[in-house]
Amino acid sequence: MDIRWDGVPFIMKAGKALNERKAEVRIQFREAAGATQMFPNMVIPRNELVLRLQPSEAVYLKTNVKSPGLRTTPISSELDLSYAARYADTHMPDAYTRLMLDVLRGYQSMFVRNDELQAAWAIFTPLLQEIETKKVKPLPYAFGSRGPVESDDLSAKHGFIYHQGDYKWQPVTSSL
Repeated sequence: MDIRWDGVPFIMKAGKALNERKAEVRIQFREAAGATQMFPNMVIPRNELVLRLQPSEAVYLKTNVKSPGLRTTPISSELDLSYAARYADTHMPDAYTRLMLDVLRGYQSMFVRNDELQAAWAIFTPLLQEIETKKVKPLPYAFGSRGPVESDDLSAKHGFIYHQGDYKWQPVTSSL
């Protein structure tokens, strides 16, 4: 592993029957330097870069900006590239359709290479062995929830701050 990532937490969450069906990579940045001193009585969400794979592919940056007008308090805003909106005149096949087309054309760029597969097994095999050895039981959670509370607790322990706030990404529906 690259030393630059030493100490940087990577949190992977997965579950069934959750409150949302989505696949995304969320990079949460550290708190801005001096933010708590400048705004001591405010809860300021962290900036996040989100790569949404499903549903509705998008890349968006949730960031804090100065309020419009004469106020100086920060507000949450977003810089959003939603594929359905940006490429509204283009037919966007679903992932499996695209994958099957790549198979027929002989394109291998969307498939796992042998060295990638070996690296994945090197990471996950010890984890699977530990789960088997220690007889780890899955944590139960309510159908339609965000998942087990322990999941959020573990994320918080490693510095992730969940902030619902007033911002929720709204997927753009295609007119096609």
